[in-house]
Amino acid sequence: MNIQQRLLKEVAWKDLVQLDKKAIYSELLISLPWLVASFYFAYSAWYIPALFCSFMFFLTGLRQVHNAFHFALGISKQSTHWAMFILSILMLGSMHAVQINHLRHHQHCMQDEDVEAKSARMKWWQALLFGPFFPILLHRKAFQVGTNTQKKWMIAELFANFLVLITIFVVLDITLLKYHVIAMLIGQCMTAFFAVWTVHHDTEDHIYMARTVRHELKRVVTYNMFYHVEHHLFPAVPTRHLHILAKRLDQYDPSVEIREVF
Repeated sequence: MNIQQRLLKEVAWKDLVQLDKKAIYSELLISLPWLVASFYFAYSAWYIPALFCSFMFFLTGLRQVHNAFHFALGISKQSTHWAMFILSILMLGSMHAVQINHLRHHQHCMQDEDVEAKSARMKWWQALLFGPFFPILLHRKAFQVGTNTQKKWMIAELFANFLVLITIFVVLDITLLKYHVIAMLIGQCMTAFFAVWTVHHDTEDHIYMARTVRHELKRVVTYNMFYHVEHHLFPAVPTRHLHILAKRLDQYDPSVEIREVF
């Protein structure tokens, strides 16, 4: 029995999987205020606060798709697929392509087959420079290994992206929407660093091969997104409950070294 199997058996977690209606609505709408705020500030030409709000929209959007990857949004599988489709348009790219690589990341964590974690084995500045190539690599791998159904979703999402981009930059020519696309493009180029390197670097020798957080303020401002140890051990648990899981793990075995993200 490996460490994950033992923890799944001995640490209480199944009560954290379910979401009530209030939590489901919260998860589905969690990124919307940041999107609206980014549009407001960009429309007012206040680009510094607009960029901050866009960053927070991208962060909370990642939380949504991350839960969607594991069907942990509290909604049906078909609705989850459509949620990923919508977020693909709002955040650029194909979230089904990212899902394929993310599930492979869980299966082959930090191994050669793990395309998602490629930047984790780099130095921090290399991970930043690798950023623009990261989404291309994910999409290429997804089309190589994806099922026919997954490929149909990916094609639909990328085609929808193409139509939206043509509409924004050619048909409508609206500065506000152009700003959003550029902000999301920057976000996509930063994911290799912020979403991968930060949570996995220098952990090959660690029992969990991932990092986490413990400070309450850090937890709140990052929307629970850096509880990566807990996520790898219990991927079915929604992000909003990972801080509870972290306390249970600490109580179960206080001797385990905690490597924090920041």
